[in-house]
Amino acid sequence: MTVALEMSDVTKEFDGVRALDGAWFRAEHGRVHALLGENGAGKSSLMNVVCGLYAPDRGSIAVDGSPVRIDGPAHARALGIGMVHQHFKLVRPFTVAENVAMANRLGGRWTDELALVAETIERYCGELGFDLDPQARIDSISVAERQRVEIVKVLMSGTRILILDEPTAVLTDDEADRLLAVIRGLAERGTAVVLITHKLREVHDFADRVTIMRAGRTVADEDPKALSDERMTELMVGSAPRSAAAARSGGGRVRLAIEELAAARDDGVAALAGVSLAVGEGEIYGVAGVGGNGQTELAEVLMGVRSALGGRVALDGEDRTSAHPGERRRGGLGTVPADRYLYGLTADLSVAENFGLTGLAAGRYGTWWVASGRMRGDTEAAIDAFEIQCHGPASRSRLLSGGNAQKLVLARELSGGGGILVAHSPTRGLDVRACAAVQSQLLEARGRGAAVLLISEDLDEVLDLSDRIGVLNRGRIVGEFERPANRHEVGRLMVGHA
Repeated sequence: MTVALEMSDVTKEFDGVRALDGAWFRAEHGRVHALLGENGAGKSSLMNVVCGLYAPDRGSIAVDGSPVRIDGPAHARALGIGMVHQHFKLVRPFTVAENVAMANRLGGRWTDELALVAETIERYCGELGFDLDPQARIDSISVAERQRVEIVKVLMSGTRILILDEPTAVLTDDEADRLLAVIRGLAERGTAVVLITHKLREVHDFADRVTIMRAGRTVADEDPKALSDERMTELMVGSAPRSAAAARSGGGRVRLAIEELAAARDDGVAALAGVSLAVGEGEIYGVAGVGGNGQTELAEVLMGVRSALGGRVALDGEDRTSAHPGERRRGGLGTVPADRYLYGLTADLSVAENFGLTGLAAGRYGTWWVASGRMRGDTEAAIDAFEIQCHGPASRSRLLSGGNAQKLVLARELSGGGGILVAHSPTRGLDVRACAAVQSQLLEARGRGAAVLLISEDLDEVLDLSDRIGVLNRGRIVGEFERPANRHEVGRLMVGHA
């Protein structure tokens, strides 16, 4: 086998946070090479360097034995490198043929080009065993079919090094197996395939080689058949014990109860399949899991922005399963969403207006008129207490850094006094200092008796903060742990095939 891609000593920082720290990687033509690691390990960042989306701060890359400096995505495509991203790059109102044609312009009139592209799509589908209608609109086809569109789109550009970022994350088991069989066939015809994944079964069943990353570093490059699940898990998540961030202060009466909760993704595929858990007063219950296993849907059902298909959600013993978000808030629920500007803040409102939103709804700042002076005073107190760096209550929220925006959301949600908090990926995208500040506020809330449900893909965060941990895998809680949890056992359940 000839070496297709070789990377060494690749380092990349974002705002002072080192995403890649001297990482290395090697892949050969004619083989499926798995790139394994938990969320945040650096897998996607490393491959984004290869496909020209990121420029490395340091390091070298060789393609087919020749050193290269990849100047951007177009240069990567010219080198025969193609990447299918986890989040599809498709225009939903356009047809399959139009999406493929936009990425692979052949010259000539658009109508003639579309006809030629449609013929080419059908030829590729025949070779790969796909079933795609070139004239179908993207928003009318399944997730599995959109995945096929992305693969055909990349292969038509002449890709010889194919990178797939978590390609089975949104597929059913049968769809995933069919896709991986196609990937296996591409490798047998000489393509170098890089499979970014966190699923051990896929590594064992479909990969010829596996590189394992942890915390931005490459920690192993092995024959997967020579590694047990236990050893791969240990390499992924480490085995050093974690120290508790603070002693548990409560764990009293149940404030939040979830019983046999079921929900579906937007495409109708099951996302939650009977989730049950309970969070007590003065307790942080951490939900650990690799992304794509139902975390988003769980948070959205609890917030009241996604309907449950079955089961029950109770706040302080009151059934709130069908309640709208306002009713849940009046029942004591505060939420810190993963996307702070989608569900948490309105960017064009001021800091005071965003802080006062829930208070206005509750009548705390008046009913017929707004007690703006009181709201401004409360905002100033929150700015001091939560150390929000801004130019005062009147400054626009869009000018806040990510960490300060998150602290503003926390300040508002904890000021209502409801005592039940759902925090979904509360430190995602924040620097070390901001992470520490947000985590400190969650611990202080617990110390005041709040019941906190922490949903996070950061295993260190879950282990550090949680009094109890539930592992979410394929829409189910597959195990629970008391503090101090065994990191290896938690990791094993996270990546196992539930």
